[in-house]
This record gives sequence, C-alpha cells and structure tokens, in this order.
Amino acid sequence: MTATTATALRLPIDGVLRTHVLGEPGPWRRPGGPITSRIAYAAAHVVPKVTADSSPGAPADLDWDITMAYRHELWSYGLGVADAMDTAQRGMGLDWTATRELIGRSGREAAAVGGRLSCGAGTDQLALTDIPCGKAGLAAITDAYRAQIEVVRDAGAQVILMASRALATIAESPADYLSVYGTLLAEVDRPVILHWLGDMFDPALRGYWGSADIDSATATFQKLIETHADKVDGVKVSLLDAGHEVALRRALPAGVRLYTGDDFNYPELIIGDETGHSDALLGIFAAIYPAASTALQELDAGNSTRAHEILASTQELGRHIFAAPTYYYKTGIAFLSWLNGHQPGFAMVNGLASGRSVGHLCELFVLADRAGLLADPTLAAARMRTYLALNGVDG
Repeated sequence: MTATTATALRLPIDGVLRTHVLGEPGPWRRPGGPITSRIAYAAAHVVPKVTADSSPGAPADLDWDITMAYRHELWSYGLGVADAMDTAQRGMGLDWTATRELIGRSGREAAAVGGRLSCGAGTDQLALTDIPCGKAGLAAITDAYRAQIEVVRDAGAQVILMASRALATIAESPADYLSVYGTLLAEVDRPVILHWLGDMFDPALRGYWGSADIDSATATFQKLIETHADKVDGVKVSLLDAGHEVALRRALPAGVRLYTGDDFNYPELIIGDETGHSDALLGIFAAIYPAASTALQELDAGNSTRAHEILASTQELGRHIFAAPTYYYKTGIAFLSWLNGHQPGFAMVNGLASGRSVGHLCELFVLADRAGLLADPTLAAARMRTYLALNGVDG
C-alpha cells in the first residue's frame, strides 16, 4: 500500500460516499520555555480502561496511565491543565470517587514536571434528592464545596469553583448564590477561578446566579466579584457569547482575569482588542493543543497576526465539535484523541462515545485534517477505517 492509498478513504459526506485524501500535519512546535503572553489552560478529558464497564450509570473505571499521559502531552506544549471539569465528564459519568483520585494523581504529576494545574471543586458528592430546602440546604452545599476545595488544595492545584447543580436546584434568589459563594471566598487562602457554565453545556444549570435573564445574572456575578476581588484570580465564562464576554471583561476589577470558555469565538477573544484580551480555559484546547501552543508562541514573539491566523484555522473544527447539543462535545475530543493514538480505543465513561453520529464524526475527521491536527495521517486513516467498518461503511 502506497502512502497515498494508505491515507485515502471514502467517507459518507452529505449522504454520499466521497474520497478524502489526508494532508500533512501542521507546522506545530513545542515551546522552548514558558508561554508568557497569555495564561492558557486546556480542559482535559479522561480515558476508561479497555476492560471497564463504561455503560451509563456505571462507576468510572479509568486507565490512569493513559489519562495522565494525555496531561503530560498538554504540559509538554506549554499549556496548563484544567482538570476535573466538564471536559472530564464531571457529573456526567465521572463520579466523585474517581474525581478525587484524578485530582490527587494530576497534582502529583504536575508537581513532577512543574506543570500548571487548576482543578474543579463542586458539590457533586451530594445526591440532589437528599438536599433539604432553605438554609439547611445552603449549608450542606457550602460544606460540600469546602470538602472539595480541601481536596484540590491538598493536591497543590489552584481551585476552580464550579457551578453547582445542587445550588441551581434549591436556590430561591440571587442572594442565595451570593451567600454560598461569599462564604467560600471569605475562607479561601489564595485566589480562585470562578466558573460560569452556561446551560448549553449543562441544562441543569439554567438560571444560574438566580435568573435566566443574562443581564440580571451578570449583575449578580459582578456584585460577587467586586465584593471579593482580592479572592478572585479570574472568571471562566462559558456562554458562547463573545459580545457578553468582552463587556464583562472590560467591567472586571483590576487584577481579575477573564479566562475565555468560548469554544466558538476564542481566536478574537484571546488576541483581544485595544482594551484588553482574554486568557483561556478551554475544552477545545484539549483537541487543538499543538496549534494553540504554536499560536501562543507567536503571540509571545509579537506576531499577533500570525497567532490569529493559526487560531482561526482551527475555528471551524471547534464550532463543529461544540455544535448543539453542546453537552456531547466531549465525544469529539475523545474521538480525536483516539485518532491521534493517545488512547487504545474510542471509549468514554457513561457510554458517551455514542453521543455523536457517524456523519458528525466523519466531518470532524475532515475538519481536523484540514486544520493539520492529525499528527500521523496513516494511523488516523487506519483508525477511521476501523470506525467506519464497525458502523457498516466501506471506507
């Protein structure tokens, strides 16, 4: 088999089998030192054992060596790792027992290589059906946050205060959010990252900060930040609304960062404008990390035009991976990881590998190729043929 035939395959595109020939990977490079122009985190996914019961509802059973190896890959490109977040299927198959071990292991690995690490602290050890209403419920949620904050701190990682489904369920007003978060921020001994995750990522979080109206929710969020600015390193906003993010970024107190969580509009937000820029804490960076790192290195060198070109070349892929229903974006990240040889099988905890259609993943394959993000085209083509054959397609 020649190189061309090894990297040519027939894909079902728009309902018709079409031949696609893979190109070469992009001119990506690892940095020779720390990236300085932006703080950038990739939110990493997790990999189950090949022998694990990964059916919906089963406890997560992870391949720790492979899961940690992926984090080392991200660190080798100069990016930080945001762990135990929604990309790791937090509350979406990754139970608290596995999460706690993930945080501890990632902390040890980060310390060994000097890698930047932040981890999510939430309340998912609580069963929603067991939480009382009113002040007793708010106290239980506050205590649950405290316990997870301690786990993150003990791992040597920065705390990311994640949005809480429990709080979204029982909170009766914006004051309830301000009470829980205000108590926690008063107690922490170093600044944290606040995470506002939109309901397109998790429908259970609709109405977070006490209102489904974005302007009202934002006013509550800003009040919290302004009251506790010395305890807030930054805010990660995942609403997929670039205009809202820019307006919020401009209104933040001095010294508080905006970590973009906008997996649609990240090029313009990271490059910024005359009033500033966003740093990054992105799920899409777990998929495009070689290109993202190279773009940030160009920013370090003062080449903002080239940096934007690189990031923009990945944008169509990012919008496809995070297309509605956005909840299933994690499926695309794991699929690309498998295509690139970073895990032995295309499997995910909670059975989420079935979250996207054959057509969606075929388009992902083409877009990743066009973006130069298939590191070994021969391997990627072989694995894609396997996937197609399993789904009854002769590729």
